[in-house]
Amino acid sequence: MSHPLKIAGVACVAAAFALAAAEARAWGPVAHQAVNGHAIDTLPKGLKPFYKNHRLEMPSLSPEAVMPEEGLDRRFAVDRLLPFPFADLPRTEAEMKTRFGEAGEKAGRLPWLIEQSYQRLVEAFKSADKNRILAESDQLAGLVADLHNPLALSDNADGQKTEQHGLWARFSTRLPEAMQNRLKLDPDAAHYLDDPRAYVFAMITDTYVWLDNFLYLEDLAHRGQGGYTELYYEMLEQRAGRILRDRLSQAAGDVGSYWYTAWTAAGRPELK
Repeated sequence: MSHPLKIAGVACVAAAFALAAAEARAWGPVAHQAVNGHAIDTLPKGLKPFYKNHRLEMPSLSPEAVMPEEGLDRRFAVDRLLPFPFADLPRTEAEMKTRFGEAGEKAGRLPWLIEQSYQRLVEAFKSADKNRILAESDQLAGLVADLHNPLALSDNADGQKTEQHGLWARFSTRLPEAMQNRLKLDPDAAHYLDDPRAYVFAMITDTYVWLDNFLYLEDLAHRGQGGYTELYYEMLEQRAGRILRDRLSQAAGDVGSYWYTAWTAAGRPELK
């Protein structure tokens, strides 16, 4: 007979692996593709034709698209560090490490990954290297979209603190899949970002405000149900579908703005 402590240990390890797998990707392929496709439509005429003509060459939009595993760095559990509205949150990774030490490192690196990807995209535009531009645009789009998922900003990312286990996959992947034919996004037109770094932190607060509402609405959608059936996803769409559309629409507009700002910072090179 197996020792009960050994069984418990195995169960804990399995749970940890399950949580890590659930948090490996902030959105599923349907959400990422919707954001990238609509982001192209937000662009001004000097930039839109380039992306329109080469959209199927972007990794996430290609017919053979395979979404890469994204890792736990691609989140930022900011509520582990400070209470909302995170007014004195450090603005650089070095300041974050100095102030919060190991806790800051474990929170994730999403803001800094966006900053680094944006700078690479500026350099790609300067080089006029089509493949580099498309690959880095796709990478930056995925990161910016990740920051629009309220769960990616919480230490309760998988609902483990509110008895909503498995929440990450249900909201980030399965709900977009269930709503795929009705996932109509309405992003604002892309605009120039005066300070791309500061804008990251504006996105954080704009996204986090949805968290408590979503947790409550998801709980309502599941009440009276024994599992997560088709009926559950119908109820979740009715209650929280507006939040999903808002987050993805805002992500598409912000992705377009980062692309447009990077192109402008590079001197608006002609793209053939």
